[in-house]
Formats: sequence, C-alpha cells, structure tokens
Amino acid sequence: MASRNVGRRRADRRGNRLRKLDIPHGHGHGHGHGHGDHVVDTSVVNSDAVVARRVRIVVAAVLAPLIVAAVVLMIVLWPSGVKVTSYQTSTARGEVLGIKACPDPKDKCDVASVKLGNGPDKGTVVPVQVPQAGQTSIPVKTGQTVMLGVQDGAPMDQKYQYVDHDRTKPLLIIAVVFAIAVVALSRWRGFAALIALAVTAVMLTRFILPAILSGSNPLVVAVVGGAVIMTIAVFLTHGINAESSIALSGTIAALGLTVLLGWFFTKLSQLSGLAAEGASAAKSFAPDLDLTGLLVAGMVIGALGVLDDVTVTQAAAVWELSAANPGASRRELMAAGLRIGRTHVASVVNTLVLAYAGAAMPVLLVFAIQDLPVRSVISTEAVAMEIIRGLVGSLGIIAAVPLTTALAAMAVADRSRDLVGAPETP
Repeated sequence: MASRNVGRRRADRRGNRLRKLDIPHGHGHGHGHGHGDHVVDTSVVNSDAVVARRVRIVVAAVLAPLIVAAVVLMIVLWPSGVKVTSYQTSTARGEVLGIKACPDPKDKCDVASVKLGNGPDKGTVVPVQVPQAGQTSIPVKTGQTVMLGVQDGAPMDQKYQYVDHDRTKPLLIIAVVFAIAVVALSRWRGFAALIALAVTAVMLTRFILPAILSGSNPLVVAVVGGAVIMTIAVFLTHGINAESSIALSGTIAALGLTVLLGWFFTKLSQLSGLAAEGASAAKSFAPDLDLTGLLVAGMVIGALGVLDDVTVTQAAAVWELSAANPGASRRELMAAGLRIGRTHVASVVNTLVLAYAGAAMPVLLVFAIQDLPVRSVISTEAVAMEIIRGLVGSLGIIAAVPLTTALAAMAVADRSRDLVGAPETP
C-alpha cells in the first residue's frame, strides 16, 4: 500500500512538471499513451462550458453580425443579368481528321478537316484554317480535339474558326488525381474540402465575376464573396464548433485588414490596374469596369486561401495546448501559439511572395533583357503591382497570427479542469 501511494505521488509530481512545459502526459480525458506516443483529443476543449460561453460572446458580438451582413449584401448585389459586348456568339469542339496545306502558299496556313462533336452541325466534317506547324509552338495534329469559334450565318467553309486546343481531358485527369489524393489523405474531411472548393468555384463564377461585370464595386463584391466563401469552407471542412468559429473570426479580421492595406497602398502608389494581365481586354468588354478596385479585389481573393490556412492552424495549435494543459494562462497560450505561428508565417509568406513573383516572370524577364536599373524596374506599374500584391497579402498573413492566437487564447485560457485526478486511459 505504501509503495503504491509513493508511486501515485511520483506520477502526480511528474504530471505537474509536464503540464508546466505544456506537454501532454498521458493522464486525463482525451489522452492516451502507448509505445511513447501521446494523442491529444481537442474535442474536450470544444465541449468545455467555459470555452463555449466565451466563444458564444465572440460569435454573437462579432462573427454572426458580419456573416449576416455578408449574406444580405450578397443577396442585394447578386447580378440579375450581365450585358457585355460579345464578339463571339457560340463555340464548338471537333476532332481533327486530316490536315493539308492551304491552296495559296502565300497564306502560310493549313486547312484541317474537323469532325464537329457538338452543336447543330454535330457529326459534320468542316474545313477549318489552322496555323502551320512552323508558325506556332504547339501545332495542330491529326487526332487532336480543337476548340472552334462559330460565326452564325456564315457559309459552312467560313463558319468555324480555330481558337485553341481542347484541354478538357488532361484537366479532367489531373482534377480526378487531385480529388483522389485529397480524399485518400484526409478522408471525410478531404471530401468536405472538395465540396468547399466546389462552392468557391460557384461563388466566383456565379456571383463575384458577374456582379463585377454588372457594375458593382469590385472591392465590396470581393469582400462579401470572400467572407461567404470562408464561412462555408471553414465550417464545412472543420465543423461548426468553438475552434472553427475562432479561426473564422481571425480570418475575417485579417481579411478586413488586407482590404484596407490593399486599397491604401494601391492609391498611394497610383496604380491604375491597366498593367494587370487581361485588364485591357476586360476593359474593352466592360468600359465602366473599375480596374483599380478590381486590382485590390484580386489581392483579397488571392490572400483568402493562405489566410484560412494560417488561422485554422493557429486555432488548432492553441486548442492542442489547452487540451494538454487546461490550466494554462492567456499569456502562456499566447506565447506558445506565437512561437508556432512565427515558424508557419516564415514559410507561408515566402510562398505567397514567390507565387506573385512567378506570375510576373515574363515581365521581369523583359526588364532583365533591357538591363534597366533596379529602381526603374520596380517603379513600373507591372512590377510595382506584383510587389504590392505580395507584400499586402503577406501583411494580412502576419496580422492573422496574433489576431487568431489572441482570440483563441482568450477563449480557452484558465479552463476549470484538473487532469491529475482524472482516471488514466488504458
């Protein structure tokens, strides 16, 4: 009996030391041990009455009003119809059956016999003028599928024009491989993430882009659409609980800061948005389009996915720390959470900046060929725009770490639980 009591006292002292170091020690609810591996169950934090009460305050005071406002604005801004100038009324696809040179050698082109795969002339073989093999880096070959523009009312030999290769099949293959990989690794959570990805695609194509084309302010549309996308994605992927609510609150807070920084530095740098890829073409189709607002909107949408990653990670880290040490104070959780966040931000920020730099590689290559001074290069709108995109997004990510960590620490600090006296999990 005496030796048993001594053993218990030693275990208690060891547990106290481990809790001070924020290390799970294998005792208490949600903790298991075996072969040196410890698993922390954070569901105990979500079900804690103290945490639930604190998170309800945050949700009722901040998160719920913002979500309701975003949904209401989305309904108000939802486009009823978009009228833009169109130079092409319809499209078609077809398989190339054969290729021969144009009758006149001066034309420097080939004529492909294309069997139409869709449209009113489906099954018909029509002549389509295509670039010669030496005139393009990706020549048209027999057996390939091509996309065609349709000129309604024109004679059959002039009705169809070559647009590009049809890449539907390889895109479908990589999409299937991606989906299988996500589900294989993350299982049901991965499946939920795929559904969230589909929701994002629908929001972009059915609300954000049409609303901007219909004349709504691009920045307002991006903020509203981004908030709705993040709400659906976070709750669908991680469930509706205290942890995901805190992560979403941090995401929306960082999103708001990103919007303000993007708008301020775009105005300060006098960016017109015309240097963005496709901006001139978009302006020709929609003359009233606000390209400056569209530029800032692009910064917001581009930063969304990384913000989600950072905030969810930070909330999960603080939840893990609280599950391991329910008595941890707010200061201890903040310090530990920020240590984790610093490492995460260091890699994520570099990723975001490199992504924007990669998009600007052709422009940077042109300047490198011209051998211009660095100051002249970075002052041009094409380069300055990418620099501001990368740095504004990075500032939003940096802000997301302390914001989310502070909210999470406030929610779970000093929980009224004692793991020492709890029964050990076999």
